Amino acid sequence: MLSLKVTPREIGGKLYKIRDEGQMPAVFYGKKETSTSVSVSMAEFEKVWKKAGESSVVTLQTEKGDVEALIHEVDLDPVTEKPRHADFYVFEKGHKIKLDIPLEFIGVSPAVKDLGGILIKVLHEVKIEAMPKDLPQKLEVDISNLSTIDAQILAGDIKLPSGVVLIESPTEVVALVSIPKEEKEDEVPVDLTTIEVEKKGKKEEEGAEGAEGVEKAPAKSE
Repeated sequence: MLSLKVTPREIGGKLYKIRDEGQMPAVFYGKKETSTSVSVSMAEFEKVWKKAGESSVVTLQTEKGDVEALIHEVDLDPVTEKPRHADFYVFEKGHKIKLDIPLEFIGVSPAVKDLGGILIKVLHEVKIEAMPKDLPQKLEVDISNLSTIDAQILAGDIKLPSGVVLIESPTEVVALVSIPKEEKEDEVPVDLTTIEVEKKGKKEEEGAEGAEGVEKAPAKSE
């Protein structure tokens, strides 16, 4: 079981000071759990978050005892993309949880490899229901069954671990193979400058020919 030690934090305190000390501000709350502001080791949180994601149970070790929760939301720094705040959702013991679980696509589609089709991933997560202990971190979608153009994988086709129930509509399309669109031939643009140059040259030639047929008047004698 993954665990994190958290310490109480005063509301309204200067958050940059907390972060300068290698800690990260956080809060945990739930349906029957009062919102509590805490701080947690930044390094330890990153390790746990990498393993748990947002669908694995994490035990928060508090001064008043252990609390089981999920990493509900993580706020990232827009520059460094490192976590700077986290929300933990405390669930009710003995109750199932409805959650969106990310999908991982595995395998090779024969329709893509051999027929030149294009794989389109329609969904990247599906909603499931399970007891906290049965929550998977991700669900695998095997695309090796997509052997023809227009073949589809539906939500109901995903293999679920024991204790997990699909809440997403089973007829929802998860992935499909589409035929590539034919690219139109690029039209060659007309170079107007070339045409104008050609016209100008033609006029100059016509002017020269006309000049040869005109007799010049003799110079006046003085």
